[in-house]
Formats: sequence, structure tokens, C-alpha cells
Amino acid sequence: MSQTMTAMEITKPGGPEVLQPVERPVPEPAHGQVVIKVAYAGVNRPDALQRAGKYAPPPNASDLPGLEASGEVVALGEGVSGIAVGDKVCALLPGGGYAEYVATPAAHCLPVPDGMGMKEAACLPETFFTVWSNVFMRGGLKAGERFLVHGGSSGIGTTAIQLAHAFGARVFTTAGTDKKCAACMDLGAEAAINYRDMDFVDVLTAEGGADLILDMVGGDYIPRNIQALAEDGRLVQIAFLQGPKVEVNFATLMTRRLTMTGSTLRPQSDLAKARIAQELREAVWPLLVAGRVAPVMDSTYPLAEAAAAHARMEGSGHIGKIVLEIAP
Repeated sequence: MSQTMTAMEITKPGGPEVLQPVERPVPEPAHGQVVIKVAYAGVNRPDALQRAGKYAPPPNASDLPGLEASGEVVALGEGVSGIAVGDKVCALLPGGGYAEYVATPAAHCLPVPDGMGMKEAACLPETFFTVWSNVFMRGGLKAGERFLVHGGSSGIGTTAIQLAHAFGARVFTTAGTDKKCAACMDLGAEAAINYRDMDFVDVLTAEGGADLILDMVGGDYIPRNIQALAEDGRLVQIAFLQGPKVEVNFATLMTRRLTMTGSTLRPQSDLAKARIAQELREAVWPLLVAGRVAPVMDSTYPLAEAAAAHARMEGSGHIGKIVLEIAP
């Protein structure tokens, strides 16, 4: 294994152009960690937020962007069991995925599903950890419930639609074009609402309200989400593309017995992430192996073109996941 590697560094806070190639030492695994030779790395909105100076990495995490990757295990730290050098894995990362090698806790690695390529596997960790922990663990989605996910054509959205459908929920979603709405319907959505033409509050209210809403928009969507909830409904917030601060009448929550909650994945403890990984291995990985659920792919860029990948993501024209090709 080489002593140095190529990585894409955030040279200063700013636009996609601040992502530049650098040479860095190959990371060494700490206790409980593995080092992965990266094949592909997923591109996610938190990467763009970090690049813009709005999402600092947690203490002791790499300053390089990249929260998920697939590849081959090439080194083990002390205390690692259940995983071996040579294993093909996909992994949730504390950072550092935009590089030829990355270190991450072994407990955050999952096997590449049988029959799936490395490119597709790189799209699994960030979105599947996020959706499973928020929709099922935190949101408690059950079969037969009405589930609304905003941004249905995003990586989070396409994953949430498929998983909710696979577990028997009635799935509703929003998207910004008819093409995106059609893609959401193909994945299992019962109704895909073009938010430029229709009001999701009207659609869900006519159905009796949503039992669970997964939202990454925020802003004026928050009071509208509350309107769209059924009695005893739950709102799970995972991002704020339109801002986190709005006025909410909490009397509505009390009288209709609503629950508002939310989470971010990256700051959670290694143990919490390991628990999510274990639940995914047991409940979701069989669906991936069986082909009942699959990542939706948008586009692939070489590592050196990470800036173009960020521009594609921030332009919001994509459907599904964007990945960086590093060493396929």
C-alpha cells in the first residue's frame, strides 16, 4: 500500500471550484477502525455544506469531504473482528471519502450486497442510514400508514420511497418536474405531487392526512407539514434547504397530538451508527440482495471532477445518486 494518496481538498469555503486535488498521507486505522481502498464515493448535500463552510466535521474526523464509499478493506486496526483484509464493503464515513484511501469504524461497514457493483454500493450508506434511522427507528413507520417524503427524486427521496413501499406503507411524495414525479411513481409512490402545480397540503388532507412526513426543506414547509399531518401524526426533520426558523402554533401540536422530531447523522456516536448498521444488515440488506430495493443512479464523475459533481447536485436537476469514481 502506498504511503501517499490523491484526495480532493476544500481549499477554502466557497463554491464547487474550491475543491482541488492534493497529496495526503494514507490514513492509518485507529482502534476499531479499518482502512478502505476506495472504489467509488457518494456525493451528498452535507459535502456541499461543508465545502461552503456551513457544516464543520466532528472532532477527530478527516477534514476531507465524503461521507460514504465502497471499496476493499486493506488494513485493520486493533480490536477489529468480523471483517478481514480483502473484504468488499460499503461504509458510512466520518469524512474523507473523496480520496484513494479512507479510515472508518469497522462497525460502520456493511458487505457489498451480492450481485451489486461497487458503484451502486457506494450510494447505500449515507442515504440508507439516514432513511432507516429517521423513517423507521425515529418515525416508527408502519405498514398501511400514509407516508409523505419531500424531494422524492433526491438520493434520500428515492431511498425513502422504496423502503416505505417495501414495508407496506402508502407513499406520497413531492418533486419539481413531471419527469421527476414519474420516476417517483416508478419506485412505488402512490402519488407524486408536482409542487409547482399542486399543493401537497390539499392532496394529503383529502387522504386523511399523513401519518409520517420526512422533510428536508424546512422554511415555510414546516407549518404546511403540520397542516398536512393526520391526528397523532409525526414530522421528522432532517435538513433545512429553506431555513430552520419559522413560527409554529404549538397549540395545534397539543390538540392534534402531533410529534415533531428530527436528527442529523454525522454527529451521532459511533455506537449509535453501529446500531443503525446492524438493523440495516438484518432488515434491509436482504431486500437489496433480492433486488426489491436498489439505489437510483444519476451520474458518475472522476475524482478530479468533484467540482462538476457538486455543481450537478446543487443544480437540482439530478434524479438519484451522484458518485465519484476513484479506483473501480
